[in-house]
Amino acid sequence: MRKQTENIYLIGLMGAGKTTIGRQLATSLRLPFYDSDKAIEEQTGVDIPTIFEYEGEDGFRTRELNMIQELTQIDGIVLATGGGAILREENRNALKENGFIVYLQCSVDKILQRTKRDNQRPLLNTSDPRERIETLFAEREEYYLACADYTIETSVMQSKTVVQNILNEYNKTH
Repeated sequence: MRKQTENIYLIGLMGAGKTTIGRQLATSLRLPFYDSDKAIEEQTGVDIPTIFEYEGEDGFRTRELNMIQELTQIDGIVLATGGGAILREENRNALKENGFIVYLQCSVDKILQRTKRDNQRPLLNTSDPRERIETLFAEREEYYLACADYTIETSVMQSKTVVQNILNEYNKTH
């Protein structure tokens, strides 16, 4: 049972638009914006690739779990989660219990286009980024869909339109 809150949590694969859409939503709602990955970087003083290098994905996921637990206790925020935040049941539960979850669904082609020059994504540090994104999509899609209160396709719509659609849906429930 989700409590009545002003929180909006954005989930989806890397490159789906969580940070871009999140900032615009926060501005529209006059709420603070948080990005769980950025919050981890600020807390640790190092970037995500460095955490992956020294602690591996498991170490990063533990840090992410702690950060999600912390951020979901704040009322009245817009939060962009890391693409893999939904992999841990504790994160899914914390998100479901504390906010309105929006799944930003995006095509593999569009994600590749948006992330091709980004070297800050350790999971794409591979010889075949397309195969990696397709694998991540296959692993995570069921979690995204199961968590989401609302799903919106971000591949073709302008971010302003996506934000307006999310606000319309959010306002129906609040």
